[in-house]
Amino acid sequence: MTTRPTTPATRNELADDAGPTTRRRQLGLRLLALREAAGLSAEEAGERAGVSKATVSRYERAKGNVRWNQVDQLCRVYGASDVEREALVELAKNSKATEAWWVPFAGKLTDQMRMLLGLENEASSISHHTVGVIPGLLQTMEYAQAIRATPENALPAQEVQGYLAMRMQRQRILDRSAPPNYHVILDEGVLRRRVGSPDVMSAQLDHLLARGQEPNVSIQVLPFSKGAYSAALNSFIIFGGFAGPDPSLDVVFLENQVGSLLLEEASTVEEYAKGFAYLRQEALDTSSSAELIAEASKTHLRDRK
Repeated sequence: MTTRPTTPATRNELADDAGPTTRRRQLGLRLLALREAAGLSAEEAGERAGVSKATVSRYERAKGNVRWNQVDQLCRVYGASDVEREALVELAKNSKATEAWWVPFAGKLTDQMRMLLGLENEASSISHHTVGVIPGLLQTMEYAQAIRATPENALPAQEVQGYLAMRMQRQRILDRSAPPNYHVILDEGVLRRRVGSPDVMSAQLDHLLARGQEPNVSIQVLPFSKGAYSAALNSFIIFGGFAGPDPSLDVVFLENQVGSLLLEEASTVEEYAKGFAYLRQEALDTSSSAELIAEASKTHLRDRK
């Protein structure tokens, strides 16, 4: 996690309307900053507060449930002001409050997926670069059904429909009254790679064109003609805007064959943000991207056999 120091916060500054994932991350970042400012190790802090070193570390990493009385004691050990302590205690008390739509599915989700859904639901800006398939937030049901899972990641047949329904439900965040700003950069290969039938691909690309007309959605294509860039070798997502324009709360999400990875170090997140900004400059603008997407859609239909 980032060790960027924080300033004393009031309740209002702690994003009262933030979701549980954000609240725990805010709490963890502030507790970490307070401990480091006090010059204490996690073990020393735990001993003085009457909690384990593991608890101190878990709170700072935003893992699991939080006990407000332990947060209160840690703040006293760190010498936090009454304003800061009271704000963090309030944050801890509300760290589990949620109206998240996926809660009924939580028992069937991996820790990584629960974190992804939490970040996705609470972020006010999402920057997504992809080199494999259309992002889940923009997929049609037919396209999602046609994506092949590797044998070790294949779901039992009885769970497939539930998974697909959940994926479609995720997309509702783009239709909220205050949706996130969603900026996508697609490698051209995503448009050319056939997933399912030509009709499925054409319908999927037409869906992209429709979504791209929405004011909160921007879709750019990085064409083959631009060559290869080190910043574009892997897919990544940057979630931001959790508590206003505070980049210290931004997080990068990476997913691969064996799991996923959350990157929160300020310097690392900044590098990904710079990479995304560079790719935005190199990609076609949204109008030219739409023309390429439309051309690819027609090409798939011409390739019918």
